[in-house]
Order: sequence, then structure tokens, then C-alpha cells
Amino acid sequence: MCGIAGIVGSLGPRNNEALALMERALLHRGPDAGATWGSPPDERGWGCLLAHRRLAILDLAPTGIQPMIDSDSGDVIVQNGEIYNFVELRDDLRRTGRTFRSTGDTEVMLKALARDGIAALGTLRGMFACAFWDAAERKLVLARDPLGIKPLYIATNPDRNGEWAVAFASEVRALLASGLLGSVRLDQTAVGSYAWNGFVVGPETAVHGVRELRPGSALVLDDRGAVVADKEFWQRRAAAGRDVDESSLEAALSETVRLHLASDVPLGVFLSSGVDSTAIANLARRVSSAPVHTFTLAFAEAEHSEGPMARQIAAAIGTNHHEVELSESTFVDGLDNAIDSLDQPSFDGINSYFMSHAVRQAGFTVALAGTGADELFGGYRSFADLPKLEQWARRTSRLPAGLQPAVARHALRLARLGRRGVPSQSRWAKLPGMLERRDDLVRLYQLAYALFLPEFHAELVGDAVAAAVVDGLPVGTYERLGSLVRPDATLESISDLEQSLFLGARLLRDTDAASMSASLEVRVPFVDAGLLDVVDGLDLDERFTPIGRKAALRRIGHVGLDPALFERPKRGFVLPFERWLRSRLGDTVGGMLRDPVLVAPTGLSPRAVNDVWTTYVEHPGRIDWSRVWALYAFVRWCHRNHVYV
Repeated sequence: MCGIAGIVGSLGPRNNEALALMERALLHRGPDAGATWGSPPDERGWGCLLAHRRLAILDLAPTGIQPMIDSDSGDVIVQNGEIYNFVELRDDLRRTGRTFRSTGDTEVMLKALARDGIAALGTLRGMFACAFWDAAERKLVLARDPLGIKPLYIATNPDRNGEWAVAFASEVRALLASGLLGSVRLDQTAVGSYAWNGFVVGPETAVHGVRELRPGSALVLDDRGAVVADKEFWQRRAAAGRDVDESSLEAALSETVRLHLASDVPLGVFLSSGVDSTAIANLARRVSSAPVHTFTLAFAEAEHSEGPMARQIAAAIGTNHHEVELSESTFVDGLDNAIDSLDQPSFDGINSYFMSHAVRQAGFTVALAGTGADELFGGYRSFADLPKLEQWARRTSRLPAGLQPAVARHALRLARLGRRGVPSQSRWAKLPGMLERRDDLVRLYQLAYALFLPEFHAELVGDAVAAAVVDGLPVGTYERLGSLVRPDATLESISDLEQSLFLGARLLRDTDAASMSASLEVRVPFVDAGLLDVVDGLDLDERFTPIGRKAALRRIGHVGLDPALFERPKRGFVLPFERWLRSRLGDTVGGMLRDPVLVAPTGLSPRAVNDVWTTYVEHPGRIDWSRVWALYAFVRWCHRNHVYV
């Protein structure tokens, strides 16, 4: 796990200094080593510059340092991530005459790309973002893992006569630090996307002109920065039949956990008291010959703390358990650093920050997390609610056309009856929009998850910005997601949407940024292309029924554990924001949201933002804390990074 950066442009001092600034900005991602490299120049003095910061996980010797050069071909690579099947791939490469100086995965990736080109990317099982310089062809390949676990951001110089053509990095903030972007500004589409979702949906980022590389794709550039090819090297396999049985699923789950345990440094497991992290810890205990260490974030507020239950689960599994208590004062004192850890604005990720720093301070460099199981096995409310909403909306559509708006308006009046301030943003209040979207699962999904009703969203960002997104999605992203929807497979389609949006655009991105701020590598065994292929072959009842229970995962992942341990409402690492916002934290948040001078430069309406805060304070229960926190996190991020409209 590391940080990478690079520039295609002049090899002169200005770009070398910009590269050094990016490398410095990525120090937290790789405190163990750092280096830069430049290609031979062409006749104009242009070429490729690469930088790398190293967090040593596999092959701790100097032979693992990057940028890594292939002595045979002269090709060069920098990569951020881990390739879990590197031993198998190395054996294959050796059979064709390749030799190795190191024992890690990066040289395997380098040799595979040198031999097979882009085709090699499809053989890699893991999480990665890489930049590969083809010395003979003088081309640069930028690639990202199939499910988008590791980020890669790209900026293209709008000045065709400038000294650089393309710059890229593991974090948006590294590109900001480079000084190459000139006068930066907030992306208008991102403002509309954030105010709807609580995070920015790609490929746009919060910074205008910076985009993320699509998961499972490779961008090929020549030495002048021109795009030679833009290819998808991975596509999800269509299930040939529902022929995967539970024994095959058990083998696949055991294998993915075993592969993710590969490490030359201390490794732990995030353990909440939930189904998913318990399955990871229990499977790790079964497949590992080494002791398994588990970590839980606990709170002084007993109603929010998972500490006692997690202790029972850890004892039942037989792990070496560590509990970290987070008090309100510790949280508030560390809040600025936690928000600053996020590379893009998000209303999530703060819990990952505190957990990651606690695990790192305990002496661990790698941690496994249970992220991704809900998306695979139907654990979220969306799997139950969206089909019902879809069916209800279609039934209501059978009413005479004149009655439909009347029913919707009546439901909306009930939601707003006798109330001042911002109206309720509940599912009932979303009913009119649900009727309009009944034939579009993507838009139904988006409205169900929306922080604010479409009408109030437009008040927050303005009509023009609201119209630039389709229910919070960039137009291209909306169209791409629409192609994933299968009319005869609603649950599978919801799974695809959850993996692309909630997981891909929010959880994975925030976890990467928050954990790497602590120089901690977080691995997600459930987010694995090999496992996904197996799960896609399950019978639908086996995979999803009963909705929300994740029954197959429980049967496989909880072997030897008392089922009674998990017969309670679903929980995760949930911070007690509601309580804290109504005490000391409220002064900080309210002070910013009430200040029009601070809010206006972020593209949000100061009046609308103030209305949200006032309604939250004066009408408890009408506005959920997450809406308030989302607005605060956005305004705070913009000012911290000096990015404004």
C-alpha cells in the first residue's frame, strides 16, 4: 500500500519540482521510502516522470523499493496496492524465462506487464492503481483494479502549449499540492452530486478538471500525453447458470480471506459486533496458522458501544482482542484532523479514521475489514425497500391519471402538516418523486438514498446546478448504471448499484483516505473479483433469501459460533453523532452552517443551509443528523483545501 504520482510533460526543473511536491503530499501513504524517476527525453525534452511513496508490507528489503525498473526491458512501474495471486503469477513467469530479484508482488506485476502488456492486468487479483512506462514504445499505462478499491486521479492541462500534458496521483490533494493546476475551483457537477448523496460520484471529483480513472480500465498515453487507448481490461462475467453450491462458496470465501492475510508485517482485523466482520475474523482464525488480532471501537455511551458484544464474539472465535474507547472529548479534539484526512468531501469516513489510527498506534500496519458483504448478499434495507417501492409505485400508477398527483400531494401534505422550516425528508415525503421514477430503478435508488428532496436540493445548489445532474448522478454515470439494470433481476441490479455507488464511490474511497492518513493498509476480502464471480453463480434464493439476513454468509462464516450472538438489529461502527451534535460538537457545526460568509463560496445557498441547521435544532426528529453533518463536512472541506466555486 503506497502512494503514486506522475507527470507527462517537460522533464525540466518546474515539473521535477511539481513531482517532488506531490511526493511530499503523499508521505502519509508511504512513510517507509520515497523515490522519483524520469524517462529519457524526446527531441523536445519531454517524457514521463514518476514518484512513489512506500508503505512496506511485502518484501521489506530494498529490492521492493519503487519506481521499479525491469533490467531486461527498461520498463518502469509504480503501484499502490497488493496483488494477492503474485506467487502463482511469478511461477508462470519463471516458466517463460523471467528472473526475479525481489520476493514481493510489484516485480511480478512489472514483469507481467512487460511480457503481456495490458492483457496482464486481467490476470491480477487484488487491489491496485498503477502507472507502467513502456520504454520501447514510450507509452504510459495507467490502470485501476476491477472493483475500484484503490484510487487514481488524473488532470489534463487545458493549455495545449503548456509544459505538461497530464498529471496523476493517488489523491486529489497531491495534484492540488503540485501547483500545476493553477487557479483551482469547485466542480459544479460535484456540488450537485454531493448535496444529493453526501459524497461526490465519479468520474468527476470536487476539483474541476480532475477526474478519477474508471475501475477495471486502462488508459494508454503517448509521451506527449495524447490518449492512445482507453480500454476496459475487466468485465463482470455473466453467470452461465445458477450452478454454484454452498461448498463452492465456502471454498471461495476461505480462499479470499487466506489470500488477504499475506503480509510480512503485523496484521489485524476490524471487528464490530456484526455479521460481516465476525465472518472475516472467524474465517481468518480458521485459515491462519498465526494468532489473529481483532480491534473494536467502543464508546462511553453504552447505547452506541459495541464493545461488550464484540468482546464476547472475539472470545468465542479465540482472537487476541483489543478495544479502543472513543470519548466525546477525544472525538471533538481530533475532529479537524479526521475531516482533513478525507481526500474528497464526504459525510462518512470519520469512524474509519479513528479506528485506523488506533490500530496503527497499536503497532499494526495491515487490517482486514468486512466491507462489501452487504452489497454481495443483500444486507441493506434497499434490497427490501426498493422492490416494495417499485411495486407500490406501479400499483398506484393504475389509478386514473388525474388521481395520481392528488394522492402524491396528499401524502406530501401529511408529511409537512403543521410544520415550519425545512420539511421532512422522509420516505413518505419522497412519494411524489417515487411515482415519477417508478419505471427507472436507478432513479428510484437515488431518491431512496437522497439526503434531501429534489425540490429542496434545488434550493441548496440552485436550479442550474441541480439540472446538471440526474438525481445526483453525472449524466454519463447515470447512463452507465442504467445499462447494469436487468428488468428480470431486481435484487441483482440493486446489488450492482450498491457496489457501484455506496461501496465504490463512498465506502472504499473514504476508507482508503482515512486509513492511509494513519499509514495503515486496509484490505477488504469481500471486495474481490474472484469471489464476485462465484457469488454471481449462486441461486438467487441461496444468495438473498431471507432479505437482510445474509444467511449463506452466516452459515459459512459463523461456524462454531452461537447464532444468538447475532439476533439483534444490524449495526456497524456507528459514532454517536446525534448526541454529540446536541452538545459540544453542535457549537462548532452550527457556527459554520449559520455563517453566510463561510457557506456562500462553496456553492450552497446560505439561507437553505441555515434552514437545515435551524430545523435540526428546533424540530428534533424532522432532520436526521446525517444531513447536518453532510453540509458541515462539505463546507469544512472546501475551506480546508481552498477550493471554491
